[in-house]
Amino acid sequence: MTAVFEPCDEGGFLAYIQEIQGINTQGDTLEEAKENLADSVNLVFEEMRATGIKGKSKKMITQTMSFSF
Repeated sequence: MTAVFEPCDEGGFLAYIQEIQGINTQGDTLEEAKENLADSVNLVFEEMRATGIKGKSKKMITQTMSFSF
């Protein structure tokens, strides 16, 4: 995944994952934007796991992974 951090004219940073539509956030500092983006990624994937696994094959393998920015 590619994390993109764009400085805003009014201050702070806009942050998003380039390959996944809908994962975006902002922060007053680059560090805050990174933390917020990591939270956004985790929330989206938690929701996908909660709603997407139901009814899938019992042969499916799942594994928890963590990402850092």
